[in-house]
Amino acid sequence: MARNVELSEFLRRCRARVSPESVGLPERGAYRRVPGLRREEVAQLAGVSTDDYTRLEQGRPISPSPGVLEAIAAALRLDDAERAHLSDLMRAHTGGGKPSGVPVVQRVRPGLHRFLESFTDQAGFILGRRGDILATNYLCRALLADFDAMPYRERNLTRWIILDPAARELYVDWEQIAAEMTAILRLDAGRHPDDARTAELVGELAMKSEHFRRWWADHKVLTRTFGRKRFRHPLVGPLTIDYQAFAMPGEDDQTLFLYLPADDQADQDAWRLLASWAADPATIRQPAPGQAARSATDSAHTDRGTS
Repeated sequence: MARNVELSEFLRRCRARVSPESVGLPERGAYRRVPGLRREEVAQLAGVSTDDYTRLEQGRPISPSPGVLEAIAAALRLDDAERAHLSDLMRAHTGGGKPSGVPVVQRVRPGLHRFLESFTDQAGFILGRRGDILATNYLCRALLADFDAMPYRERNLTRWIILDPAARELYVDWEQIAAEMTAILRLDAGRHPDDARTAELVGELAMKSEHFRRWWADHKVLTRTFGRKRFRHPLVGPLTIDYQAFAMPGEDDQTLFLYLPADDQADQDAWRLLASWAADPATIRQPAPGQAARSATDSAHTDRGTS
């Protein structure tokens, strides 16, 4: 039943955001009482019967062909991440997903650990299922946090970004980043609907964060393979980084992220300062929370205008 609800809510949210005008249908008038498309309009655009689409959106038993599912995705203007999520939800809905069985403990093989540590000019970490931090190098621990020092169940990037006050201070665009991490987590949850650890993480975040509850209810999904982030680092001040993501060959659900400074003098200088500080293993531990907060506040006053 929970899987049916997920599918139903996702389709309804996607339908509500598509305006009739954007797909060539008559402009909305006073007779439209709900935002977005009607069910019969989605069915018309997809070339399926209204009854079949209605049954699908209501979570009732129906197994559309891949072609029909693709037509519905096109009618709803789904992007690649949303199409993948719809396919995951359909597999769960029809019972085609693989049973989770015994919980899998993800580990990084020794060769990948050595590979990660070989990056001395980039901050690197390997993410696993649900955003678990599986491995980090020393520059990552200096830039973000010493995840190795955290209890095992707290080594999760989404959890840290949403719940840790230090992360809120660190990210200039914290709300955007946290909302994106929520959308990435929902995509992962759809891919592994029986994962008990994911359910536990979602439950904890929903209980502790009003922001997360609102973002989770939006049913947005997202994937990120490259981008840019802005920091107010407690040690080096304003810092902008570019990142790239790489799927690890031979390892399911493991992704390597590499961070490097933006290509301007101020960010390059800040990065060199961070690297020189982090090169001493005795200094890798981050400052105490109060000290970090004070330093972040001080550096904010000298921000280069990247607020």
